[in-house]
Amino acid sequence: MNKIIIKGAREHNLKNIDLELPRDKFIVFTGISGSGKSTLAFDTIFAEGQRRYLESLSAYARQFLGQMEKPDVDYIEGLSPAISISQKSASQNPRSTVGTVTEIHDYLRLLYAKIGIPHCPVDGQEISKLSTDEIVSKILEIGEGATIEILSPVVRGRKGEYSTLLLEMYKRGFSKAYVNGKKYELNPKTKIPLARYKMHKIDIVIDAIGINDQNISRIFEDVEKALKLSNGLVKIKIIKRGSTSLDRNDQKRSNLSDSIIYNQKLACPDHDVEFPELEPRLFSFNSPYGACPTCEGLGTKKEIDPDLVMPDMTKTISEGGLAPWNFKRNNYYGGVILSVAKYFHISDNVRLRDLPKEKVNILLYGARDAEDMISEKDAEEVPITIRAKTGTNWKFYMSWRGVVGFMQERYFKTDSDAVREGIEKYMSQNPCSACHGMRYKPETLLVTVGGKNIHEVSSVSVSDSLKFFKELELNDREKQIAGKICKEIVARLGFLDNVGLNYLTLARSANTLAGGETQRIRLASQIGSQLVGVLYILDEPSIGLHARDNSKLLNTLLQLRDIGNTLIVIEHDEETMREADHLVDIGPGAGKLGGEIVAQGSPQEVMGHPKSITAKYLRGELKIEVPKFRRPVKNKKWLVVRGARENNLKNITVEFPLKVMTVVTGVSGSGKSSLVEDILYKSLSSKLMHSLERPGKHAEIVGTQHVDKVIMIDQSPIGRTPRSNPATYTGMFSEIREIFAATKDAKAKGYLPGRFSFNVSGGRCDNCQGQGLLKIEMQFMPDVFISCDVCHGKRYNSETLHVKYKGKNIAEVLEMNVMEAREFFGNYHDLNDKLSVLEDVGLGYIQLGQAATTLSGGEAQRIKLATELSRRATGNTLYILDEPTTGLHFDDIKKLLGVLNRLVDAGNSVVVIEHNMDVIKTADWIIDLGPEGGDEGGRVVVTGEPEEVAKYHKESYTGKFLREVLKK
Repeated sequence: MNKIIIKGAREHNLKNIDLELPRDKFIVFTGISGSGKSTLAFDTIFAEGQRRYLESLSAYARQFLGQMEKPDVDYIEGLSPAISISQKSASQNPRSTVGTVTEIHDYLRLLYAKIGIPHCPVDGQEISKLSTDEIVSKILEIGEGATIEILSPVVRGRKGEYSTLLLEMYKRGFSKAYVNGKKYELNPKTKIPLARYKMHKIDIVIDAIGINDQNISRIFEDVEKALKLSNGLVKIKIIKRGSTSLDRNDQKRSNLSDSIIYNQKLACPDHDVEFPELEPRLFSFNSPYGACPTCEGLGTKKEIDPDLVMPDMTKTISEGGLAPWNFKRNNYYGGVILSVAKYFHISDNVRLRDLPKEKVNILLYGARDAEDMISEKDAEEVPITIRAKTGTNWKFYMSWRGVVGFMQERYFKTDSDAVREGIEKYMSQNPCSACHGMRYKPETLLVTVGGKNIHEVSSVSVSDSLKFFKELELNDREKQIAGKICKEIVARLGFLDNVGLNYLTLARSANTLAGGETQRIRLASQIGSQLVGVLYILDEPSIGLHARDNSKLLNTLLQLRDIGNTLIVIEHDEETMREADHLVDIGPGAGKLGGEIVAQGSPQEVMGHPKSITAKYLRGELKIEVPKFRRPVKNKKWLVVRGARENNLKNITVEFPLKVMTVVTGVSGSGKSSLVEDILYKSLSSKLMHSLERPGKHAEIVGTQHVDKVIMIDQSPIGRTPRSNPATYTGMFSEIREIFAATKDAKAKGYLPGRFSFNVSGGRCDNCQGQGLLKIEMQFMPDVFISCDVCHGKRYNSETLHVKYKGKNIAEVLEMNVMEAREFFGNYHDLNDKLSVLEDVGLGYIQLGQAATTLSGGEAQRIKLATELSRRATGNTLYILDEPTTGLHFDDIKKLLGVLNRLVDAGNSVVVIEHNMDVIKTADWIIDLGPEGGDEGGRVVVTGEPEEVAKYHKESYTGKFLREVLKK
């Protein structure tokens, strides 16, 4: 069969649609947000594919998975095994990295275990392991006619007199020895001077022999004796050279001292250092064999952060400079700190920044020169006096280990979750002090391939790592062992490069990746698996991708198609639509106004359709206009970030104009999030809203007095459980519950608003605790949620559902979409205002009670935006948005821009991180970072109005694409 045939799809808002899709083609689903694209692709096609797969499993396996409901569709024919690559797949496990997710780390572990070269931690010398046969072969390579001494190094750089050892060697038949380089005859009468407390080297002479064919057996026996005597080492001293054919390493070593040491074990011949057997688990930070024992392979430790303990160094002790301790002279903490200050002669009326460093160390750590928690036995006993409100004094002694030591000890000893949570506010994740964030044991990092250890290869960008492996030179033996491993590593790194992720490092934690990055990593992994005959379903893979890298992504998708797979891609990107083999436009509207196939066929066929909104934008009939007038920035006030050094930022100074819409652009990994989120937002949040989040590295921010509030609207979920939904997040649910509590039925039964909450007992379903779903824990697999078999997903018990307002119960109201609810609650102005704003940002189609776990990143972001818009703005608010166009059609972007301009027109400032050219071209001011991602980024390429940036198209990738857009 060369078609996927769908008949009678009615899931969610789909209107009984029939559709035929060609197999082994690149298919794009498009349409305005909420039109039914995800419902058709994921909830119908993929869900049916997954259900059929589960039905093929044994009855034993199915009992753990539960029954998957059949999607509301008559039938689907021609369905291949389906793989979903969505945006909601980021691992929250701190042990998961880009390298482990893509399996490149597994190949690296194998590579280092098989051909890695260990090095001595003392002098960095290479350590190799040879068998007895290999050692004899190496000796024979010294050359025919050479004369050598075969020695056994029994003592290597150790203190002692060793007279007993030398006497024993004489009794065992050995007559000569080198002691500290000088040759001695061994007999009871010979006095060899050995100072007891000095380092010594003792080499026992096994034999002096010439190298020729007749002596091979004798050399073999001598080598065995030497190895047995010294526990795996043999030393060859060249007395007379023959026809030399030593390899490069042996020549280098023999030219230095006319002696060579060969190893039978992985141990340094000159220092008492021995390596464990090289095996893959030694190179895994998830195994106790390879992980740093201090942080257990996490690379970070959660510790009390002194910067959070003393957040404002301009305060004195009396003014509450020690944030965790609520300072009052007559309370416990006040009495303790005043007694400590008096004992150590620290003034409580001097600003903390003016105190000498040793005094600050005493307050924090308990000792003048300590910058870490001291032990209890080293702590000084300090007399403490606490003056109670009654006037009595309490006196006792305390081992003073500083505020940090006190909090750390209390954190680990307390049984109270509230106390632990209170202390966690003053903790931050810092690089492990033992491994400095590298995650590995020290001996693991002493093993190299091509001169680099496994951490050095993993901590550079994918493009640099790819270059390293392409240029890696291997000898014939290494090629035989590791040729295929290197080929696999290069291929997988190449896939990451092709999907626009060349700026990532293999060591980067997976939980720091954006949804689009995670999706493209999974895409690269799927290409690496080289499966054929599979149906891939992707949800907007172009998210977070600069226009420059779009062609790379498209080539990757087409490659996946060309090896024999079918791709269904939900996408709003114009270039992707035009490249599709088959384009399906779903609509015409959102929610109940959508769910129909408006047009389908080749991109050219769809473009000719008269009713398709997508076609109108592709034809140019409808478009997002370039503003006729841009807001001037010359007379505006500015926020200036100076000395930004976080992540890859190159100590830059960046100016943000206020009261305008500023767009921060640049290729992926250029430093946009580091600048805007880690530095600008966290610094303003700390200053204006007393947040305890630590800002990224920078010198200062000037102009903060011009802003009185900062709001970050990113793509993080609005809740991590099915209990959270748009109604609860926006605050509408409280008003809806009050409306139900005011009905006649509720008053007659004495129901208060709490009765209509699914978060407290009383009105909710007891079986599912008001979640509507039951969670089945799957041990090593992700948890599975199935519909509650008592309330059937309604969340409430039957008594609560009997109460109705305008003929609808509370569960039916939560099932309404925003547009329906706006009409239903038309008389309630406050509620209507919130619903109107949700509709304005293009979310008229979402249900009020839709679980937060089912919302995309873009939908969650717009719910946050709508919530902030419905609040009263101060006029001096700074709104920061991270790629708000995620999941938006051209028409939705037009609505979003209208909302953002409304905010600016009210006197607020908007800073947007964005790749979408329609948003960039409408900006008042552009800050373009780059020019590349990773180490090659982190600089300001150009700033100015879009027309000015377009002039810099040779230096700026954004300028290059913006120039083409503005020409149109």
